[in-house]
Amino acid sequence: MSKGLLSVDEALERLLAGARAVEETEEVPTLSATDRVLAVAQRSAMNVPPMDNSAMDGYAVRLADVSGPGVRLRVAQRIMAGAVGAELAPGTAARIFTGAPVPHGAGAIVMQEHATEDGDGVVIDEVPAAGAWVRRTGIDIRSGDVILPAGQRLRPQDIGLAASVGIAALPVRRRVRLGLFFTGDELVMPGDALPPGRIYNSNRFTLNGLAQLTGCEVRDYGIVPDSLEVTRAMLRRAAAECDLIVTSGGVSVGDADFVKPAVEAEGELLLWRIAMKPGRPLAFGRVGGALTGGKSAAFIGLPGNPVASFVTFLWFVRPFVMRTQGMNLTLPLGIDVRADFDWPEADARREFLRARRNGLGGVDLYPTQDSSVLMSTSWSDGLIDNPAGRVIKRGDVVRFYPYAELYR
Repeated sequence: MSKGLLSVDEALERLLAGARAVEETEEVPTLSATDRVLAVAQRSAMNVPPMDNSAMDGYAVRLADVSGPGVRLRVAQRIMAGAVGAELAPGTAARIFTGAPVPHGAGAIVMQEHATEDGDGVVIDEVPAAGAWVRRTGIDIRSGDVILPAGQRLRPQDIGLAASVGIAALPVRRRVRLGLFFTGDELVMPGDALPPGRIYNSNRFTLNGLAQLTGCEVRDYGIVPDSLEVTRAMLRRAAAECDLIVTSGGVSVGDADFVKPAVEAEGELLLWRIAMKPGRPLAFGRVGGALTGGKSAAFIGLPGNPVASFVTFLWFVRPFVMRTQGMNLTLPLGIDVRADFDWPEADARREFLRARRNGLGGVDLYPTQDSSVLMSTSWSDGLIDNPAGRVIKRGDVVRFYPYAELYR
């Protein structure tokens, strides 16, 4: 590891240790709860299914009436899903459909493929086993079971599960309020004229998009001039209104890098400079206190280079937001794949290389890995996590993280 720099894992551990979960909760309709974070574990107040029901279209029969194949039974009733049939009388069968309650007295369902209609009756061609094609009461969920744990980020199937046991509203944590601002007198917004020496502010668009994927309430404060006083004033404002402040640029040691000293003046800086490439000048701390009415916010300062800000957001900001949102933190799932390229020069820092999977089962590397080349992030579909000091030869196995894992 590079001298004087924190390792990526150590930096992430320290950063997550400083996350404070939002405490405020609200109740939302279950139909609107997708992507929200559950504040209280949910239990079922009912069995699912609530009564024995048929797993097939067929015939409900009494086991005593079907001692062998070829038995003819009178079809005494038809039971559709949503209806409740009468008790099954001896010597009769009930035409029954998938999901319909099994009538009292029936011991099995004969699927329709194993029966033959015969006027007002049915001939049983195959003797069923006891309980055949019967879904028993509570086989899915028992009354009192925990169906959803606290901290679950609710997916469509989760709100469907809640609805299946009659839960009409769910308690969720308030969304994390994430404030964004961008420093640099050289930044210009798309649509405006681009004077010599200026650049369009791509980071504003990339980081807004990434923040929205985390489910945050995003507050974009725009571009802040290269001024210590203006930067301090913006930090105070954002700390009063947000749970987390994320900035891009100004965290290095240049004469025009004012974010780091501004954070130190308005709060505290807990870590700075990480042994990763791209992304070494990453800062973490807290801002606020007496000047914001006692309100403070976490602060993460990302590098200004577009690829570095993209990678560090995925690797550090995303899990920090998850922890702040009160989510059950899950690590992204990396996969081992074959490198279809050579990477002959090892770096002293842990590298995150932009790559994409190919049709041959391996991954290709974008030819230019410079942290200013934003095209590499759009071309690629994931990152190779390359340990410090490692040379990669064609055919080696590398650890690859698809963006789909880093976005969820």
